[in-house]
Amino acid sequence: MKLLKSSILLISVILLTLAVGKANAFSHFSLQQIVQQDTSKKDTTKKVTKNTSDLDQKVEYKAEDSVKFSKDKSIVYMYGNARVVYGDFELDAAYIKYDKKNNTIFASGYTDPKTKRYLGRPIFKSGAEGTAIADSLYYNSETTRAKVFGVFSEQEGGFFSGGQSKKQIDDELHVKNVMYSTCNLPHPHFGLMISKGVVTEKQIVTGPVYMVIEDIPTPFALPFAFFPKPNKRTSGLILPTPGEDATRGFFLQNGGYYLGLNDYWDAKFLGTIYTNGSYETSLLSNYIKRYKYNGNINFNYSSTKNGLEGTEAFRNPAKVFHLTWSHSQNANAKPGTTFSASVNLGSSTYYTATAANASYDQRAIANNTMSSSISYAKAYPNGMNYSLSLGSDQTLSTKDISVRLPQATFNVPTFSPFDSKTRTGEQKWYQKITIGYGLQGNNSISTKDSLLFQNDGLKRLKTGFSHTIPVSMSFTALKYLNFSLGGTYNEVWNFQTTRNRYTSFADGSYTYRTDTISGFKRAGSYNLSTSMSTKIYGKKEFKNLGNIKALRHVMTPNVSFNYSPDFTKAGSGPYLAAIDQNGRTIKDTFGQDLRYSILENSAFPGSFSARSASIGFGLDNTVELKVKSSKDTTGTGERKIPIIQGLTISGSYNFLATRNKLSTLGFSGRSQFTDKLGINYNGTLDPYALDSQLDTASGLRSFVRSDVFTWRRGGRLPRLTSIGFSFDYSLNPEALKKKNEANDKLDAASKKNGLTDIQSEQLAAISRDPNAFVDFNIPWNFSFSYSFQYTNDLGISRVSNTLNFNGDVNLTPKWKVTFNSGYDFENNGLTPMNIGIYRDLHCWDMSINWVPYGAYRSYSVTIKVKASILQDLKLSKRQGFYNTYQ
Repeated sequence: MKLLKSSILLISVILLTLAVGKANAFSHFSLQQIVQQDTSKKDTTKKVTKNTSDLDQKVEYKAEDSVKFSKDKSIVYMYGNARVVYGDFELDAAYIKYDKKNNTIFASGYTDPKTKRYLGRPIFKSGAEGTAIADSLYYNSETTRAKVFGVFSEQEGGFFSGGQSKKQIDDELHVKNVMYSTCNLPHPHFGLMISKGVVTEKQIVTGPVYMVIEDIPTPFALPFAFFPKPNKRTSGLILPTPGEDATRGFFLQNGGYYLGLNDYWDAKFLGTIYTNGSYETSLLSNYIKRYKYNGNINFNYSSTKNGLEGTEAFRNPAKVFHLTWSHSQNANAKPGTTFSASVNLGSSTYYTATAANASYDQRAIANNTMSSSISYAKAYPNGMNYSLSLGSDQTLSTKDISVRLPQATFNVPTFSPFDSKTRTGEQKWYQKITIGYGLQGNNSISTKDSLLFQNDGLKRLKTGFSHTIPVSMSFTALKYLNFSLGGTYNEVWNFQTTRNRYTSFADGSYTYRTDTISGFKRAGSYNLSTSMSTKIYGKKEFKNLGNIKALRHVMTPNVSFNYSPDFTKAGSGPYLAAIDQNGRTIKDTFGQDLRYSILENSAFPGSFSARSASIGFGLDNTVELKVKSSKDTTGTGERKIPIIQGLTISGSYNFLATRNKLSTLGFSGRSQFTDKLGINYNGTLDPYALDSQLDTASGLRSFVRSDVFTWRRGGRLPRLTSIGFSFDYSLNPEALKKKNEANDKLDAASKKNGLTDIQSEQLAAISRDPNAFVDFNIPWNFSFSYSFQYTNDLGISRVSNTLNFNGDVNLTPKWKVTFNSGYDFENNGLTPMNIGIYRDLHCWDMSINWVPYGAYRSYSVTIKVKASILQDLKLSKRQGFYNTYQ
């Protein structure tokens, strides 16, 4: 019905282009014969009445072949590319007859005697309205009657053609046998035939309306219809979609009611019912205030019965919910102030219990995290700013949830307290000193989602504040060395602390339990630091090495020194000695007195470390090749190929540490071998060897990290404790380019239209659809991604790697098959596969999606119209095999 209403409204827009308002005529025409005629008449003997005729003004007309007049000059005949312009109305046709006495105009084409084709059809346009084509048209400006035969016009992706249309004296529009279709062929494959219709200012009444496919009328019809025509959105029923699910039975999906509240806010209530007793409900609401803000809310609730009738799982349905809320503020609404929301929370089993809301989206079902954030921030002209935020993080597999209610920050940008605004000349050394301030507040809880809303759930909230004051001074020495001196003072305030109660045993082992104590506790720490960095450039040019012209190497070394005193002494600061039930101090594995921090489980544990004086070092490397460009026809062009990007090696050495003074050495980087293939890699090297020890009780051998360097034991290199790399590649680069371009367009559209994060994610889900970007110009494609990670922790090695692949192939110019899957190396099997079959039917398309195995095996067949304006005109069949039988 909504589609039919839109169709008739679009037809009325086309016909109303014949009745245009008064406007000044074009002042100039440069084509052949042009005649201006003032049709206004004056009679001083008669009462003057207002003439509303559109032709009571200067009319300009021309013709390419000839312009002829009747004997009394009252009728103008125009032949060959004739054109009439009055006001903002333009009419072109092979033949136009203009009767000035009767204020009528007639336009038509002609039949070519050789080809028997009808040519030169009238083309008319009014103002900003779209152009329409007709077989012929007649218009009487005095009575405002109009008749159009065989109209053809495009409106927002739809095409109107054929039939007759009349505009009556009372502004009613009568239409007869008008076809509406989204097929752009002169003879469309399908359409909606509007046999009769009357359009008034406030309502639309139609006779029979039916669908025609390949000139064959179908039984999909309505005997009559009545539509109100208000100037604002209206409320109405939403019809459900029938279907079948193997577990939950037959269903009626997403039926409900649309509520148009006002121009700024709407709501949609939807529901789905299954024959086994399961049901789903949802509320979707959008709101917008132009130049201010926009957002949407989506709440889903589901009650799913699993198992056989009479079982415990059937009697106790899984009740889950999911809430998303997105809000964004226009940047110009309140300069300096922002409010945003991106809420995504719900039951940990929502996606699996509902099969991703019956979408069978494997990525959504496999999703393991949900995060939410609501924030308000304000920035002042002097640079100071503060923010307040609420947030949560969920891990669905473990059902862990972390909630922050709320978080607060306040920052003062660094400034020079000893510098003067009226200073002239260079800064003195003390004027280069800068100082800043940062405040963080946190009120959070981490627990299981099932325990969050229990009576004592909120009593476990951790509350505290953290203060940071950085002081620094930067300068350059010897032109190329950049130095920085400074320090940072940190102080934490917490309103909950912990106390450990230890129990020791005769064999030297011990256990403890932790008690949480309410009360205010503050503690402070500080550190001093200095750093130096520079850049070293190296270049090697080649004259006889083919297309390779030069090799460039850029190294960025940096060295820093950090010192902090000991804040771990028992009885000073937040640390206490570990005392057992007998009042004795417990020793650690190295024979040292054991100590613990009472802030270790607080909102802000702080940075309270043992005395440290360490040197940090790092080296960043970039290697580039300069080669001759094959795309430059002049033969002098060059391009750069990054061989190594950001290969960084870093570590530190603590002079005051009792053992293992040298830290592990970490490295990471990226190498780009071709324009389409790049590898990311990372790893860790341990400079200390391992010592083995035998557990006499169990007979098992284990390893501990020694205090001896590996090179002292036979000149060995540092141990590789972890390494990983990942890459992706497409065997058909053109396909990858097309997909990237499509994704770039999605991103650009998202930014241009101001879409929310949730709407952007929905667009991203479309981009992951194997049928979303079907390009028959690319006959085949196969792409894959691979990641590898190896770890060796104290002699226990682990290897994890993943492989994902997807591709497509054209069976014929109109048939394409797509697939995506992966390989699970741990279980030695394929991950869930999705196979898609696509058939191009010109203005229609057919897609088949099949998940052949797995817990969510299913298939769906959809035949639909391509045009978005008729997105609901489709035929779908889905069979879901989702089940959670135990």
